[in-house]
Amino acid sequence: MSEHSSESTTLDESHPSAEEVQSGCEGSAMAQESPKNSAAEIPVTSNGQLEDSHEHSFNRDLKCSLPVGLGLSETKITSHGFDGAKEGVVEAGQFPNKGGRAQQKSGPVVLADEVKNPAMEKLELVRKWSLNTYKCTRQIISEKLGRGSRTVDLELEAQIDILRDNKKKYENILRLAQTLSTQLFQMVHTQRQLGDAFADLSLKSLELHEEFGYNADTQKLLAKNGETLLGAINFFIASVNTLVNKTIEDTLLTVKQYESARIEYDAYRTDLEELNLGPRDANTLPKIEQSQQLFQVHKEKYDKMRNDVSIKLKFLEENKVKVLHNQLVLFHNAIAAYFAGNQKQLEQTLKQFHIKLKTPGADAPSWLEEQ
Repeated sequence: MSEHSSESTTLDESHPSAEEVQSGCEGSAMAQESPKNSAAEIPVTSNGQLEDSHEHSFNRDLKCSLPVGLGLSETKITSHGFDGAKEGVVEAGQFPNKGGRAQQKSGPVVLADEVKNPAMEKLELVRKWSLNTYKCTRQIISEKLGRGSRTVDLELEAQIDILRDNKKKYENILRLAQTLSTQLFQMVHTQRQLGDAFADLSLKSLELHEEFGYNADTQKLLAKNGETLLGAINFFIASVNTLVNKTIEDTLLTVKQYESARIEYDAYRTDLEELNLGPRDANTLPKIEQSQQLFQVHKEKYDKMRNDVSIKLKFLEENKVKVLHNQLVLFHNAIAAYFAGNQKQLEQTLKQFHIKLKTPGADAPSWLEEQ
């Protein structure tokens, strides 16, 4: 029993270096040439465990079978228990270096779409604006110097000139009517004060009571009729002011846009004509094609603005006739009734045009609202 229970000697060896492993691989390869029974070569201790020397030899042989590019520091060899079948698991992976640095992983490179740069977009817009401004400025200067050609719509240009001339005349009428309103307001205010003074003297002078009373009534009546006329004139001023400074001004704004479109159209038309007169080769053909496209774009814009101006001028003429007809009738009837002393006719004129006079002191808050 002592002979069978003796334990086998366990080899205690340190881990070999890469050179020793390589030399050991050559020796093990020579030893494996002769076939032997693998079960007979596995030494087992008395408790049924594998001998450490055999496990170390197995790890060494397994390392020799690894590729040359895979270093020993990148390989972990795990040997599971011998429960009936011996199983070895080799795990190859990246391990941190001694310095604590992890090796970089290589992978597929994904090219993302080019992100649009807002600064480049703004720079492109500024470049286009500068080029367009330069061409338009050159066109304007050449027209003033008499060197460049200019697109003219004779009928439309005549209507625009008439509109601008009428606007100046309407502004003059508006300014004179405002002056008349201011002077009439001062006169009405003076007549009211004069009527109050006559009424006061009528109460204090018994000898001239009737005379002061007649004059006081006359001045108060004139002041009242003056307020009615002032309301008609102010209504006339408001209507003409809306026509001149809103309706006509809006049409003239469209006219300015039309003129700007006309200048751009002529500028790109001139560029296209100059390119067509030059030589045609591989370098100039793309420029001619691009110039043709830009010319077509500005031509469509010019035609659209010309159509818009024509429509607005037509509607403006219809609106102007209707508005001025009513306002001129109002102004005439009010002035005639006032200076004729026809108070009823003056009041009837205001009712005809739905004009409501403001009662003096009506805008002032009551004593309850002040509280």
